[in-house]
Amino acid sequence: MTSALLAVTACGGGDPSGTSSSDTSSASTGPAGDPLANVQTFEGLTNGHKTFADLPLEYAQNPPVGGDHLGQWQNCGYYPKPVRDEAAVHSMEHGAVWITYQPDLAADQIATLASKVDGHPYMLVSPRADLPAPVVASAWGKQLMTQSADDQGVDAFIAAFESGPESPEPGAPCSGGLDITADEPPPLG
Repeated sequence: MTSALLAVTACGGGDPSGTSSSDTSSASTGPAGDPLANVQTFEGLTNGHKTFADLPLEYAQNPPVGGDHLGQWQNCGYYPKPVRDEAAVHSMEHGAVWITYQPDLAADQIATLASKVDGHPYMLVSPRADLPAPVVASAWGKQLMTQSADDQGVDAFIAAFESGPESPEPGAPCSGGLDITADEPPPLG
């Protein structure tokens, strides 16, 4: 696979703790059936760029919803293996929604999630070990935990936060970056 190193303007900082302003929940529907009622919001996220030599970075959330990250972003799309958190966070800085799922999720559920990238240039889908819920939707400073790929909260989250204004650099590229998984070595140069 190939990758390209593209220059990106350095981003501002903030509180590294990324404090949450709502409660954790494992179901997406809340009062009156609102599919986004249990979206958690995290504020004060840093967004500095790091190099491969700085990895791994520590994040307060699982999966991360922002913070310092790799200077190269992960190309949006579906990945059958985990991707580097630090590259996925950079994609979220550009407006991507990152859907992660437990590796043992049923094959039909994985297929449902993989199909969600179609027609969505700012979507990243990958498995992730040790998730707190079977499916987790994340965007910059936002997160929703669900029990199923079919949960109405997943599509509502995508509609609300893909290329959303909460992203520090909405509309910046989600292609032309890294196209590797976490088990592959960093690109040379």
